[in-house]
Amino acid sequence: MVLDPPLASPIVGRLAVIGVGLIGSSILRAAKARGLAGTLVAYDGADAVRQRARALGLADLVADTPEQAVADADIVILCVPVGAMSAVAQEIAPHLKRGAIVSDVGSVKGAVLNALRAHLPEGVHIIPGHPVAGTEYSGPDAGFATLFKNRWSILTPPEGADPAAVARLSELWTAMGANVETMTPEHHDLVLAITSHVPHLIAYNIVGTAADLEKVTQSEVIKYSAGGFRDFTRIAASDPTMWRDVFLNNREAVIEVLGRFTEDLIALQRAIRWEQGEALFDLFTRTRAIRRSIIEIGQETAAPDFGRERD
Repeated sequence: MVLDPPLASPIVGRLAVIGVGLIGSSILRAAKARGLAGTLVAYDGADAVRQRARALGLADLVADTPEQAVADADIVILCVPVGAMSAVAQEIAPHLKRGAIVSDVGSVKGAVLNALRAHLPEGVHIIPGHPVAGTEYSGPDAGFATLFKNRWSILTPPEGADPAAVARLSELWTAMGANVETMTPEHHDLVLAITSHVPHLIAYNIVGTAADLEKVTQSEVIKYSAGGFRDFTRIAASDPTMWRDVFLNNREAVIEVLGRFTEDLIALQRAIRWEQGEALFDLFTRTRAIRRSIIEIGQETAAPDFGRERD
């Protein structure tokens, strides 16, 4: 998978990325590969990450402070954990130029919108966003330019947002290969609760349960990992800080979906207990169809072993 060729001219004068982890470094790589910004600026709170970003050549300028990073920026994308949004917004607020677009990449949108609104000044366009893409890896070395290719990037502009600012941010994500869609923050948080947040919670829980079983040693759990458990461990290897913040900041939607999941799980338990084979077969048939639909729209591969390369 490759990106389209570089543009004839940049679509953003100065693009600042705050947080150089998987998503932030991928944005920088994609923007650099396609020539999307006249000047690329990066900042990370960790000195070691800033040094690594410089060594990798991820930006034209790796700033030493967030103030330096956002100065004169046309678009600022916050790639920090959801729980850090408020503090970062407060820190950069006095240094944003009027008309700047401030967005983010967090997996929760309602809480982020509230955090940004609480601190950012009038005249700044707040347009939260969420690229639905990622891996279980983190850090500046984990990013790659094609991470967003053919993936969805959801924008959740608040009521009254400037259409021109929304269109400009949408253009940036489209140029990085993403398919862009807009929705309300509330709807986003409910949709992501079922498609991402609760599945991650289940993965964390099942891996933890397996590790805690008194009759099975941890070495056996690792040694005899079958495909299903192995895939759960991949999801459960995701960044713990990020996911802690996701669950705390989207707790209402997550609890709502967990309630429904619990009811369905009890029904499934009952079907197994009473040997209701037809009910089990019908459920597995429906869920198999969902898997096929995901493959058909290009959001997954039908290749053997889920597209994993063999050694």
